[in-house]
Amino acid sequence: MQTASFTGFIETIFYIIAFYYIFKFLAKLFLPLLVKKVVQKAGENFQKQQQYSQDNSWNKTKSKDEVIYDNANSKNPRETKKVGDYVDYEEID
Repeated sequence: MQTASFTGFIETIFYIIAFYYIFKFLAKLFLPLLVKKVVQKAGENFQKQQQYSQDNSWNKTKSKDEVIYDNANSKNPRETKKVGDYVDYEEID
């Protein structure tokens, strides 16, 4: 059976501190590269999705043979709904 010693305790503390600083140093070196790679991959996936969406919508509009231009709405772009009659109230003294 082994007993705990002061030198063993100091050695363990030294290894913990050494591991912490080595990990911190390696994280400063490799973490920016890893983040850059992840951002590039996400950008590529986003562009692929956009391209697929544009191609898909282009194929849908390309398959239709008729094009409709609505000029009536361009002259009166905003028309309000008339819900009811206007009632003018007078004050009674």
